[in-house]
Amino acid sequence: MRSDQMKKGHERAPHRALFKAMGYTDEEIRRPLVGVVNAKNEIIPGHVHLDIIASDVKAGIRLAGGTPVEFPVIGVCDGIAMGHQGMKYSLASRELIADSIEVMVMAHPFDALVFIPNCDKIVPGMLMAALRLNIPSVFVSGGPMLAGKMKNQAVDLISCFEGVAAVKAGRMTQKDLSLLEDSACPGCGSCAGMFTANSMNCLTEAIGLALSGNGTIPAVHAARRRLAKQTGMKIMELLEKDIRPRQIVTEKAFANAITVDIALGCSTNTVLHLPAIAYEGGIHLELDIFNALSARTPNLCRLSPAGPHHLEDLDQAGGIPALMRELARKGLLHPDVMTVTGKNLGDNLKTAPDIDGQVVRSLDAPYSREGGIAILWGNIAPDGAVVKQSAVAEDMLVHKGPARVFDGEDDAIAAILGGKIKPGDVVVIRYEGPQGGPGMREMLGPTSAIAGMGLDKTVALLTDGRFSGGTRGAAIGHISPEAADGGTIAFLTDGDTILIDIPHKSLKVEIDEHTWEKRKKAVRLRPPQELTGYLARYARMVSSASTGAVFKKEK
Repeated sequence: MRSDQMKKGHERAPHRALFKAMGYTDEEIRRPLVGVVNAKNEIIPGHVHLDIIASDVKAGIRLAGGTPVEFPVIGVCDGIAMGHQGMKYSLASRELIADSIEVMVMAHPFDALVFIPNCDKIVPGMLMAALRLNIPSVFVSGGPMLAGKMKNQAVDLISCFEGVAAVKAGRMTQKDLSLLEDSACPGCGSCAGMFTANSMNCLTEAIGLALSGNGTIPAVHAARRRLAKQTGMKIMELLEKDIRPRQIVTEKAFANAITVDIALGCSTNTVLHLPAIAYEGGIHLELDIFNALSARTPNLCRLSPAGPHHLEDLDQAGGIPALMRELARKGLLHPDVMTVTGKNLGDNLKTAPDIDGQVVRSLDAPYSREGGIAILWGNIAPDGAVVKQSAVAEDMLVHKGPARVFDGEDDAIAAILGGKIKPGDVVVIRYEGPQGGPGMREMLGPTSAIAGMGLDKTVALLTDGRFSGGTRGAAIGHISPEAADGGTIAFLTDGDTILIDIPHKSLKVEIDEHTWEKRKKAVRLRPPQELTGYLARYARMVSSASTGAVFKKEK
């Protein structure tokens, strides 16, 4: 066993003494030691209950003959960090999470790991660590929040964000906003729509590193606790069979996960995280794979913000197994990949339920013949940009309009809420990329303001930053190269004609070459910010969004 390095033999008597200081018995020390990586804290609604999940995981480990050893990791609540300097730290926390787990697991050689994430950057950070460390591992999340109810309608966190702008526009009363604030988030769990957290938890299941139900069983259901116990027992089986993450997470497994991503209409943040996770496993994911798979994969599911349904509805409709069984029906998945069940995907799907035809539509009657995410290319984004096309109004799939350019999110929000953005405009927010932000802030504030002002079907937004999974409308992010790196977006000016053609995967500015070259010589890039601490190191080390915003390789 790997843990023998710190516990076996007479020379490890001091090490065992330290275990005994914590109350471990000789029998517990002799058993396999399973690290339980718990992201529990009291600042994220999706994580506030993870002590219960961890307790159940540990019960399952003990039932199967192992000794659980719990340790924590940090986490940022993107909703609470939204709209202020805190959002600069959200994406940046992903690398710290992966690094801190590596430190704990290398300093204390556990035999296997159970990861307990739930929200935003914690899920991909843990997945990166699992691929990097490559010891037997399995995931179980804390589960999604139930949707709230207000005046007999389902509501969620995004309803609240959009309500702020609706009050400003006179489309909602302050009294109703207060009622919405009390109703939108009824309890623990990751926010109820197909936002980043739930997208990543569903894809963890789809890629084969979590048991069925991981992405969809609501946080407050007893089935979530049973899943945690089953996960604790399952890790002992994986350890016995020596099944490791890199045997499961192969190129075919990534293709399966991206296919599910596209069919579900997941958050655009998955385009940032999946390449970063692949990088840790020695796999290079080109952005083109999203368009290639999207071209053959229909969009079968539209959860909030793209549609009226929430994660609890997807769970009742059969969850990820039902969706994958439907995709497999026409050969859209690789059935021969290994999963943490110890069986391949094809065997797992033999017992999966059928789709309901409503929350999850059939391949014969999809929402659209093409998938939910698209990568756009053109002179604004030579290295690519990302849009959640399933959440774009049909009239905005092709759009031509004048640029309204802002060097940062705050000025853009002020202009939107101040009524200075008109139908047909294209809002451009730059210097918000991984390096220039730094930290690539989510633009939920501007997109919610656009939606709340009733402009989401007439106004587009472009940024080298990124979007919350709760964003809807013609919101195009991850524009690469970013402004701070001398990308085209740095040289756009008010009034430039922007051409958006999502069906043809095109994003361009209409300008002649002579004018363009003249402007590039005249315009000076914004000087780098004076930064200290972790953000300064992050800005120096981070790579482009087009490569997953991973840290650059040291020379």
